[in-house]
Amino acid sequence: MALFQVEMEGTAGILLALCLILLAGFLFTRVTNLFRLPKVTGYIIVGVLIGPGVMRLIPAGLVEHMDFVSDIALACIAFGVGKFFKVEELKKTGKGIFVITVAESLTAGFLVTAVTRLLFGTSLDFALLLGAVATATAPASTIMTIKQYHAKGNFVRILLQVVALDDAVCLLAFSLASAVVTADFGGALNGKDVVLPLVYNVLALVLGASCALILKKIMTPDRSKDSRLILLLAGLLGISGLCALVDVSPLLACMVFGAVYINTTKDKKLIHQLDNFTPPLMALFFIESGMKLDIDSLKTAGVIGIVYFITRIVGKYAGAWLSCRAVHMDKNVADYLGFGLVPQAGVSIGLAALGQRILPPEVGKQLLTIILSSSVLYEMVGPACAKFAILRSGCVKDKTKHAEIQ
Repeated sequence: MALFQVEMEGTAGILLALCLILLAGFLFTRVTNLFRLPKVTGYIIVGVLIGPGVMRLIPAGLVEHMDFVSDIALACIAFGVGKFFKVEELKKTGKGIFVITVAESLTAGFLVTAVTRLLFGTSLDFALLLGAVATATAPASTIMTIKQYHAKGNFVRILLQVVALDDAVCLLAFSLASAVVTADFGGALNGKDVVLPLVYNVLALVLGASCALILKKIMTPDRSKDSRLILLLAGLLGISGLCALVDVSPLLACMVFGAVYINTTKDKKLIHQLDNFTPPLMALFFIESGMKLDIDSLKTAGVIGIVYFITRIVGKYAGAWLSCRAVHMDKNVADYLGFGLVPQAGVSIGLAALGQRILPPEVGKQLLTIILSSSVLYEMVGPACAKFAILRSGCVKDKTKHAEIQ
């Protein structure tokens, strides 16, 4: 029985459950700090433990209704990523950043497709969609790990730019794969189902840029700090809500929102305000991710899920290393960039849900199961990989900070 099953729909039960979630996250990070593990790893592990799959301290009903936390957290993260798209910073990295992003994304996608098709004899449609989803990278845990260790420098800038551009590549790859699958299944979807998402994504980018220009106009010098934060959050929530109406990921729109705003205003103070606001939200987001893991689904995913988990990491690392060498990036960037591209959630889960509708019922369920289960595993392994990358690349100047208990 869940601890708060009784009167779960009441305010008291919800508030007590949220209290338990945050306290459990805080206490468990004391343990992970002893082993010098990133906080994100602790949040996800404690989510698995207290969630419906293990101890059942938090009921499934509450977890199912916490999706809005993920939406708000991802919107804030995406806006923050936008600051790494300052024109002067992009000029420093040049066209190489686009080459690296396309190479590491598609290498992972092609490798997953080939291995799934050849090793397990799955249908080409299943392999194509799984490969397309494999191109995505989740920025949340990587960004939080970077913030925890106060990492700065060229490596961090390149890593965050690549992670941010990954979603664009993933959406295009999935649209092409779904078009092929649709033609194969003959009528499961029509051309409109492929074209409309692309149109909506373009409109979402326009929406993000427009919100940035509007925010610039109303952010007058005499505007108070409280009002500035309220207006920013209103913009992020508005973008997320409108994108949700047409089943489009708000990540790209919120990134454009942040990129256009920082390039037109140079207002770093607003991003710092947002950073100070989000820690409890980030804790809820990652603990929720852990609570969503269905332990039984790991058995269902089976060997294909394990091979997918490993193959995608190999593809990401190989694609990043080869492309970095091709565009003459620093050796540190080439050697460690792939480790920062391990996490996967958010966009990949949404696309897997769409793929489930395209494929036959049983095959579609298998696709979604693999992505859901592997996403939690990626989010557990990813922060440790990101920590390894930023420490070895020399982005943490004061290495005593990684032992701090905050």
